[in-house]
Amino acid sequence: MLNEKDLIDFENEMAECFNNAMVKAPVHLYNGNESEMIKVFQDNKIGPEDWVLCSWRSHYQCLLKGVPKNRLKNAILQGRSISLSFSDYRVLCSGIVTGQLSVALGVALDIKRKEGTNKVYCFMGDMTSETGAAHEVVKYARNHNLPIHFIVEDNGKSVCTDTRATWGAERLTYEGVNDEYVTYYKYKLDKYPHAGAGTRVQF
Repeated sequence: MLNEKDLIDFENEMAECFNNAMVKAPVHLYNGNESEMIKVFQDNKIGPEDWVLCSWRSHYQCLLKGVPKNRLKNAILQGRSISLSFSDYRVLCSGIVTGQLSVALGVALDIKRKEGTNKVYCFMGDMTSETGAAHEVVKYARNHNLPIHFIVEDNGKSVCTDTRATWGAERLTYEGVNDEYVTYYKYKLDKYPHAGAGTRVQF
């Protein structure tokens, strides 16, 4: 499995590509959560047959799922960073807020109906976790014992606004939860802005 430095080096390279106008589309870069991300993959023993679904910030998940660095880089350079999909590695991403949730639930339902042994891992940010769509899919998964696990990644931001201020809540719904269906972790995204890599680029 890749280590923290591998993940950081890849995002740094993508940041440099973006700032040099090599990427003609938005990118959403990670930083500060490398150990948490690796722990999620290791603790859950996420394997080749499992599905991973993400939002527009998904470079780390793609790498840890086994997508080759050059293939991932080429997809990003082609402008697909916010909607990366590698079906042969069972990774699907959506650039729409909550877009991955219902798809992840459907995949989990299909696995159960076919009596499969694999599982779905669905990543969402703190903004998405407070939406009605998120509450519904988690409730449905629990009630129907679906083979799915949701990972809530809290960087405190709803795009460029403080998440707790946005929702008028001192504490998020899944804050601190770590059970059969939900894992929550908090990290500080302070190296990069919500989108881009810190340099204004004219497409």
